Amino acid sequence: MPIRTIVTLPEPVLRRKARAVAAFDKKLQTLIDDMIETMRDAPGVGLAAPQVGVSERVIVVEYFENEDAETTEDEAKKKVWAMVNPQIVKASEEKVMGVEGCLSIPSLVGEVERHVSLQIKGLNRRGQPIKLKVSGWLARIFQHEIDHLNGVMFTDRAVKVWQPQDEETQEDIV
Repeated sequence: MPIRTIVTLPEPVLRRKARAVAAFDKKLQTLIDDMIETMRDAPGVGLAAPQVGVSERVIVVEYFENEDAETTEDEAKKKVWAMVNPQIVKASEEKVMGVEGCLSIPSLVGEVERHVSLQIKGLNRRGQPIKLKVSGWLARIFQHEIDHLNGVMFTDRAVKVWQPQDEETQEDIV
């Protein structure tokens, strides 16, 4: 599973609406595996196929379940989601501001308002339907990655954008 190159702005693929996936073949499985390895290597918490130059509706997300102030990273379980053709079917009215960054815009972070919770549907890597209810930081990650599939960058939604200082690492932001 090779690490793929993460494309950055102004690469045109990042501004295009990605096409729906129809074939759940070996090529798709390889793409998903490569995306997971690329996301981990970056390091990041999510990655969309357009970020590796592939205009298809595929995202991967990795997040610690059960993470809280008293849980060590070793105790928290990492969960990885690979979602094909994801759609937000319901979003909370409540929104919250948060700081986001992006592997495709490595020199900037920004304050972005996002829905607090979501219901998402899509297909898993084998083409089977899945539905998720997510909230908090995980909901932010999914919104960020689904935006990539529609050619939307976090800077398009940000109310404030800046260059992060040394103490603000990419691991602390989407």
